[in-house]
Amino acid sequence: MRIYLTGFMTSGKSTIGPILANVLGLEYYDLDREIEAEEQLTVVDIFEKHGEQYFREAESKILNKLAGRDRILISLGGGTITNQKNFEMMQSTGKIIYLKVSPATLYKRLKHKTDRPIFRDLVLGNHSEDDFLKRIKELLEKRREVYERADIIIDTEVTPLGQTVDRIAKKIKYIFHEKN
Repeated sequence: MRIYLTGFMTSGKSTIGPILANVLGLEYYDLDREIEAEEQLTVVDIFEKHGEQYFREAESKILNKLAGRDRILISLGGGTITNQKNFEMMQSTGKIIYLKVSPATLYKRLKHKTDRPIFRDLVLGNHSEDDFLKRIKELLEKRREVYERADIIIDTEVTPLGQTVDRIAKKIKYIFHEKN
């Protein structure tokens, strides 16, 4: 069993992931933390020092290495799934779960975070809420089609954490039980 947890940054992947992995008896990996360990740099530093293309290549390499393991749950970076080869590999080796969150909620979670390279300039530059929301909506729209190709889509907007984990666990158990 391989589970890939996707969604926009701050959608809850790193919060829900370890809890869900524990409930399902799976090993848990946060792809961004694995990249940081491999590169000996933070994600922000990788972007600043080497650029996004380098980061995406490292991301794909480590994702493929982790996907060779069984009984795992991996929290992906927000853009991991947009790489077609990554998507196809994940689709063929496991189940993809999309944690869906509204732009307004994402803004509330992102507006003070300086550890997100794609939004760092907006946070540090004191840009308006409208500018921030515009960029969130643009990026969400770019990724929407691939996010919505996930096997399971969970709207995490109003559901408490425990109920969200329970809903996902039930759906995963049903899918894997039905498959076997």
